[in-house]
Amino acid sequence: MQPQYQMGYDRAITVFSPDGRLYQVEYAREAVKRGTTAVGLKYAGGVVLIVDKRVATRLLEASSIEKIFKIDEHIGVASSGLVGDARALVDRARVECQINRVSFDEAIDVETLAKRLCDQMQVYTMFGGARPYGTALLIAGVSEGSSRLFETDPSGTLLEYKATGIGTGRPAVMKVFEEEYREDLSMEEAIMLGLKALHEATEGKMDVSNIEIGVIDARSRTFRKMEKEEVASFVSRLSQ
Repeated sequence: MQPQYQMGYDRAITVFSPDGRLYQVEYAREAVKRGTTAVGLKYAGGVVLIVDKRVATRLLEASSIEKIFKIDEHIGVASSGLVGDARALVDRARVECQINRVSFDEAIDVETLAKRLCDQMQVYTMFGGARPYGTALLIAGVSEGSSRLFETDPSGTLLEYKATGIGTGRPAVMKVFEEEYREDLSMEEAIMLGLKALHEATEGKMDVSNIEIGVIDARSRTFRKMEKEEVASFVSRLSQ
């Protein structure tokens, strides 16, 4: 049961409660915590994104679930939370990339794009009748030869990480990364560490059809999603 004074602050209008809280934003964060687990980690030559898609029934076509998105040639995004909200932000991100190319004749900086998306998310914490985005994003990319990995949340907060996770398995993922992450990891080692963290987060309930992996190489400045066969080879190595 909610305290009586709280009930007026967690309906359609996003306003501060007397104790300085935004309940609508907190509820949006809870939506993210209930989402599937996504991890991102930098390695010596780029960034890896790995997502558990959590296929609930064998009748579902796993390929129809998309949790990793290519934004531009040098930027990729992984999401957790409400997929519809994530897709809307992905569309916005792609438009921002094209606006930058048309306006300045160059690829957008990863941090600039991350800040613009966070500005968009923050706006929806300020207006009545518009709820916050119920999604968090991991934004991976390359700018000026260096790898970048940013995490957003429904409040519009932006943080840069070497390795992080979002979604329901975040505590287990962060425990693995805190203990085993190194900055000199190779791509293969980074993928295996990310899969190990996901394995811990899902308590071993991991299947190749549920896993999606995206990699961005700092030298070629290109982001790609791995084919199912590549993913299967890494998952089989983990099981061994």
